[in-house]
Amino acid sequence: MIELRDISFRYDEASAPVLDGVDLLIEEGELVLVSGPTGVGKSTLLGVVTGLVPRFSGGVLSGDVLLDGASVVRAAPRDRAHVVGYVGQDPAAGFVTDTVEEELAYGMEQLGLPPETMRRRVEETLDLLGIAALRDRDLRTLSGGQQQRVAIGAVLTMHPRLLVLDEPTSALDPTAAEEVLATLTRLVHDLGVSVLLAEHRLERVVPFADRMVLLDGSGAVRVGETAELLATSPVVPPIVELGRLAGWHPLPLSVRDARRRARSLTLAAPQPTAEPQPTGVPLLGARALTVVHGRTTALREVDLDLDGGRVTALMGRNGAGKSSLLWALQGSRKRRAGSVDVAGRDPQRLAPADRRAVVGLLPQDAADLLYLETVAEECAAGGPGTRAILASLVPDVPDDAHPRDLSEGQRLALALSLVLAARPQVLLLDEPTRGLDYAAKKVLAATLRRLAAEGHAVLVATHDVEFVAQAADQVVVLAEGEVVSSGPADRVLPESPSFAPQVTKVLGPPWLRVDQVAAALESA
Repeated sequence: MIELRDISFRYDEASAPVLDGVDLLIEEGELVLVSGPTGVGKSTLLGVVTGLVPRFSGGVLSGDVLLDGASVVRAAPRDRAHVVGYVGQDPAAGFVTDTVEEELAYGMEQLGLPPETMRRRVEETLDLLGIAALRDRDLRTLSGGQQQRVAIGAVLTMHPRLLVLDEPTSALDPTAAEEVLATLTRLVHDLGVSVLLAEHRLERVVPFADRMVLLDGSGAVRVGETAELLATSPVVPPIVELGRLAGWHPLPLSVRDARRRARSLTLAAPQPTAEPQPTGVPLLGARALTVVHGRTTALREVDLDLDGGRVTALMGRNGAGKSSLLWALQGSRKRRAGSVDVAGRDPQRLAPADRRAVVGLLPQDAADLLYLETVAEECAAGGPGTRAILASLVPDVPDDAHPRDLSEGQRLALALSLVLAARPQVLLLDEPTRGLDYAAKKVLAATLRRLAAEGHAVLVATHDVEFVAQAADQVVVLAEGEVVSSGPADRVLPESPSFAPQVTKVLGPPWLRVDQVAAALESA
């Protein structure tokens, strides 16, 4: 269907190639997963397929792109739009209308489809993605996960033959992510649609992939069967890491396969994790917090205490009120009712500079914090330690690069470094692992735990179950703007099939992480 022949790309003649001699054939009706560490060129590869690179990125491209045997390497992206649908890492950046229904219809209007066809496809897509209740909602009022589903739906209505998706599940809760991937799988198997998908949360996608494309940072790619490439890949999901540890061959790619293999494992129960003790009065206390957006009540009388010395994870489905809670705690946005107390002060009544020193917030759109011309300038503005934190999260980010030219993961790591370097008493992070590979997540988890050990209070709103298993002491679960569950991570996570890590699904509670299994095997 679409083929890349000897594709090479670099941003200028003097720079190292991002892609080097890439050959890739995507057949009709297959799902191809693109993987690799943060910043190795996954989005660039997708951009070459869609025609966005180098037309909108700049740079030097050589080689050929064939669509049904005809070269389209010099064709504009619009000339591929009826065949290739694309959803980028920032779905909101691609919106051109005001409401969900209008956005789903917009692409079909540009293709000149009959009104009755447009109406039918909009209804089908609303049901397919479970967003019928959002039909009349203003796009600006949607959560990040809801926006991501709308962006995918806007592409699906045009019935492309190839879907190109960049981190399509990064802002989705586990259940919504499974629904979207199941939908993509049905399109592949039932309608013969091809899907090219880049994703860092491999635990979600690996069971659905027919083949895998692995980038290693040298510019070259390896293409092959998923299990074969994961056997030597530096980037693997927990279930594959568990298979490597146990010596299973072939490696399991689904929880079902791993559960069958796990019958041969004899493990003593893991040692209970020593729960950090509260330091006395909570660093942050919120009482009866109520937040309303228009006619929608985002939070309803929420009580929350954040203790120094603890990392707390805030979880819940898309639209549950997680981001609203973080902004209300930080004080930048008004609350309808309730109080927030940080060491005797209400953040909402502080000047912005004083507020940032007390409560630091990494927003869901991390680029909002970046406004200077180079990475070096941003790090200098962040103060001592900022560059070192960035290097630990994502190595080799050039000092002279413009922040807007970085990959999504690199940009997030830069914004995160600015927030972490300020060392506020209370640290609030909204989806801090989007675009980060497994190695960067481990570094981030260790950084947050170190900050907590120094007496800071950390609250992380995230859908990344595996990261929560690594980093969190406590878990608070929101639903419909209310707290429905809270307690130690090793109790709350296994309670729900949606929020249980892969190791828990395979071995059962209280197992959460592969390192616990490694310690048990070593002691045995």
